[in-house]
Amino acid sequence: MSWKAIARSATGTSHQEQKIPCQDCGHYRIFNDVIVGAVADGAGSAKYSQIGSELAVKTVIKCFADINELPDKQGFSQPLSEMEAKEVFAKFVKEVITALTKKADNKGYSFHDLACTLLVFVATPDWVAAMQIGDGFMVVHSQNSEYQLLFEPDKGEFFNETTFVTSANALEEMQVQVISGKQEFICASTDGLEKVAIRLSDWKPFAPFFKPFEEYLRETDNPEDDEKYVIDFLNSERLNSRTDDDKTLLLCLFE
Repeated sequence: MSWKAIARSATGTSHQEQKIPCQDCGHYRIFNDVIVGAVADGAGSAKYSQIGSELAVKTVIKCFADINELPDKQGFSQPLSEMEAKEVFAKFVKEVITALTKKADNKGYSFHDLACTLLVFVATPDWVAAMQIGDGFMVVHSQNSEYQLLFEPDKGEFFNETTFVTSANALEEMQVQVISGKQEFICASTDGLEKVAIRLSDWKPFAPFFKPFEEYLRETDNPEDDEKYVIDFLNSERLNSRTDDDKTLLLCLFE
């Protein structure tokens, strides 16, 4: 049994029209029976947010790699308590802030030019720990339960407002959750897919959105080499008629 996964992003039609690059980024790494995933959405109002989101994701993945590849460390073989998870995620967010600050200084950018949201999870066959700063969503599913949304997206006080990693209150607003028990399917996404994947009236996952992706992963030996299903969905006219924002899907399955 092992993890298999795929992460893909697509530029929103509004960005295509304005000739703005995709400001989303998603990536993952698998370490034996542990998978780490991160998704970031650059702020539309931030000049270089696509650089910020990519750097944030790369920094998080590197932090987890450093832990898992040290020979004297057991990585994440033992479950984390919620307090331990908060400490781990806070440490990594600080690493992201340091990386963004360094990039801004080196390039002569404002720190806030690199603003982005950030969603991160680490999952084993027996537990999942996750964090979220800002909007977007993470959904998990186990065999004998319904799809579960881990966090309500942080929408802020006003329309189109949320918390970013570059916000002064980022660590205070960071949401963390640890779930015991095997979660076979995990989906992390930016807010471009919220309105089609999550029932906004009560923040419940819309199961018909997620089921086909779970089935696709079950039927696909290597999703990274068989990306057409995900790419076609992200670029479909039907989807673009409902959302003009950038879209990212990070999908993984343990079987």
